[in-house]
Amino acid sequence: MAKRYDAVVVGSGPNGLAAAALLAREGVSVLVIEGHGQIGGATRSAELTLPGFVHDVCSAVHPMGVLSPFLCELPLGELGLQWMHPQASAAHPLDDGTAVLLRKSLDETCDELGARDEARYRRLMEPFLRVGRPLVADLVGPLRIPKHPLTMARFGFYGVRSALGLLRGRFEGERARAMLAGCAAHSILPLEHMLSGGVGLIFAFTAHLENWPVARGGSRTITDALADYVTSLGGEIETGRWVTSLADLPDARVKLLDVAPRQLIELAGDALPSGYRKRLQRYRYGPAVFKLDWALDGPIPWRDGRCAEASTVHVGGTLEEIAASERAAWKGERCDRPFVMVCQQSHFAASRAPEGKHTGYAYCHVPHGSDGDMTDAIEAQVERFAPGFRDLILARHSLRPADLERRNPSLIGGTITGGVADLTQFFTRPIAQLDPYRTPLPGVLLCSDATPPGGGVHGMGGYFAARSALRLLGK
Repeated sequence: MAKRYDAVVVGSGPNGLAAAALLAREGVSVLVIEGHGQIGGATRSAELTLPGFVHDVCSAVHPMGVLSPFLCELPLGELGLQWMHPQASAAHPLDDGTAVLLRKSLDETCDELGARDEARYRRLMEPFLRVGRPLVADLVGPLRIPKHPLTMARFGFYGVRSALGLLRGRFEGERARAMLAGCAAHSILPLEHMLSGGVGLIFAFTAHLENWPVARGGSRTITDALADYVTSLGGEIETGRWVTSLADLPDARVKLLDVAPRQLIELAGDALPSGYRKRLQRYRYGPAVFKLDWALDGPIPWRDGRCAEASTVHVGGTLEEIAASERAAWKGERCDRPFVMVCQQSHFAASRAPEGKHTGYAYCHVPHGSDGDMTDAIEAQVERFAPGFRDLILARHSLRPADLERRNPSLIGGTITGGVADLTQFFTRPIAQLDPYRTPLPGVLLCSDATPPGGGVHGMGGYFAARSALRLLGK
């Protein structure tokens, strides 16, 4: 007779494992099912280029992982997760040969911005930093009454604005504008769109709480630690089993799906009410990414050597250049000078590469499902600020949007944030309803980054979905 579980979770990304962790902690019998032979979803690592070079397949630097209200509750450090912190979160090189460094110290960051803007930046950030980590908890959840309503209202006043409007209106110099534009570009929105300014504020704010870390041994150690926690509480994890229909799942009182809305439609089939299906079909996924990994013969030779102190380097020049790049990806166009996010994990986790060698990681935003090759464009942008970079490349590995989706079917069309986070979808993902995690199907919940609070390795979508599941279970 087949075993019956209280809960079955489909997908072993950070949200799926976070959901399983909370359920198991509350005494719920839980089974996690993963189609691949390796757990992790978009949080995996592999030797993509040469033996001995450990590359992160998708997620690489984890500002929200180290600040996640739920992950910080768990004893993941005892289970092998070790955060490696750089001296700076992000560096933003400019064509004059200097760079702007975003550091944990507000004073040191202000010193980078120039006399015209340091006081403006301080006045912007200080009210949020007085609340600190508790403000993160207010920011990473579904719509509800915040614990710090006045600070949240202040954040919303600035955060609802477009990055272009906020940065041009508040700052005079190019250094502050460029640094915050790089943060805002993580939104994968045109910088003239509302809420892109809020994303920039969130990334800058997190950098003043903790310098953005990488995981020693690769991002896979995050999911390995989560999986070990789940199994230590009696939870089970089964890999190599693809679920093609909800009817294929074992008998369980609740079923949590760490999948994209399109996958939910496919799994549910005709069982999904037509009205709900139509609303899910209108869900927008947005631009994708083209990613490169390099095995390097040495560190990237940034013109401003201080860039080596940062886990992330925002390569794209001025606010106007970054805005042009993000606008092109949104409109389905190629940009020959793309905004590029470069990660330098081996600078802070030496086990990522053989002695004296380094790994490099970079991606740019491209149109949804694009099949274009951005290798030359990305490498030209890095070479622009690090002359001699190309001479250090021992091997490279590329992932186009279709490659990313093949590796993780939840990355629809190569999008990495679970879907567009603009004003019309940010507050209604995947659809507008009081409990965004429940579906019309009895006991079936969605726990992916298509639910609040959206993309990122923080597990909060899984956490809130599991809380909803616990209510269904009478706990």
